[in-house]
Amino acid sequence: MTSGLLQGTDLASTLLADLLAVRARSLALIAPLEPEDLCLQGMADASPPKWHLGHTTWFFEQFVLRPLQREGLPLAYEGAPEAWGFLFNSYYDAVGDRHPRPQRGLLSRPPIAAVLAWRQRLDAALEQLPALLERLEPSRAAAVWGLLELGRQHEQQHQELLLMDLLDGFSRNPLAPAYNSGPDGPEALWERRLAATADGAGAGAGHSWLSWPGGLLEIGHGGGGVADGGGFHFDNEAPRHRVWLEPFCLAPALVSNAAFAAFIADGGYRRPELWMSEGWAVCQQRGWRAPRYWRGEAEFTLAGLKPRRADAPVRHLSWFEADAYARWAGDRLPSEAEWELAAAAQAPAGGLPQAHGLLWQWTASPYRPYPGFAPAAGAVGEYNGKFMTSQFVLRGSGFLTPAGHERATYRNFFPPACRWMAAGLRLARDGQPPLSDPEPAP
Repeated sequence: MTSGLLQGTDLASTLLADLLAVRARSLALIAPLEPEDLCLQGMADASPPKWHLGHTTWFFEQFVLRPLQREGLPLAYEGAPEAWGFLFNSYYDAVGDRHPRPQRGLLSRPPIAAVLAWRQRLDAALEQLPALLERLEPSRAAAVWGLLELGRQHEQQHQELLLMDLLDGFSRNPLAPAYNSGPDGPEALWERRLAATADGAGAGAGHSWLSWPGGLLEIGHGGGGVADGGGFHFDNEAPRHRVWLEPFCLAPALVSNAAFAAFIADGGYRRPELWMSEGWAVCQQRGWRAPRYWRGEAEFTLAGLKPRRADAPVRHLSWFEADAYARWAGDRLPSEAEWELAAAAQAPAGGLPQAHGLLWQWTASPYRPYPGFAPAAGAVGEYNGKFMTSQFVLRGSGFLTPAGHERATYRNFFPPACRWMAAGLRLARDGQPPLSDPEPAP
């Protein structure tokens, strides 16, 4: 779809409504919090809720509204003080200097009321855009719509990060506080998703592995974007390209808490032969003995301490732990190409159970550019490309992922020692399916 067709149609209004709905959800996420929670930063990798709200607003101001004002578009918008850009820039070096990430929790000012007022002004400015963009050349208008959709997806990413960051921060409090223990909370959603996927995944012993013949196949997003009729994708998901896969099989369900407990009981955290050298050093240095939020027979969650379900997928694992478990089980992690093929709707086996909605799933693939990848020009090109080193790819989506944010080509990525994310694992094996169950009996 060209930008000319986009302008002056119901589609523009729909895209704007979707954007504003995402913006509103960010505010709903902080509703259960106390004022003291808004500056909570439990570790250097996390960010406080107030910073997430400010950063996602800064993104639209920096990459959409201010450029349009400089181009002379009559946009009624009062931006944030210039110094706020230093506070809420994340990693865009081309934009300018920024406040150190580990010190974001020290930003008691600006107060939350000022940040929320800024968000309100920006949202009002966004509502003006459909009519104003009709004054631009079609190619420029299409570029702006593309940036607006990128900003919407970017805010959804930060909504998931906000919840994972809160879980880390609350887990450090001896009172084990709950973020939301009600029926509309994340943990209640987790339980509903488990109930909905258990039958289809064959979550338990005695269910067969799923196999694929391999061959010369294509993975990656095919291109296009919102303004030209294609579905959204981040730049790191393209270009679509060919890969060769040998025959492989995948377990029909994610590895469970019970199976991971068997790994622990068999000395999994005490056996260096199961671990990559770097992972073993991290394990010893940090004293890992169980997944990130296990507390005896309980598990710390966004609903506080909860009894740990043996049949539920194990969550909050690092890549090092996932890889060590797979080696202990006599299997391996899938490559991202294997995972994408299995999860695609046209896959011969009919798709992959538990691919979406529970946990991001570690793969064996390092995070590297696809053949032919080129970042976008300018500062926005720093979004993904400059992180394509020293990290591993996760596929799927989790119970904290906003609805509609998942797709088969999505490439999430984190360093291998990180385990505060909602990440689990699925086993893979070369060749034909094994005769045994996909999980060792606990």
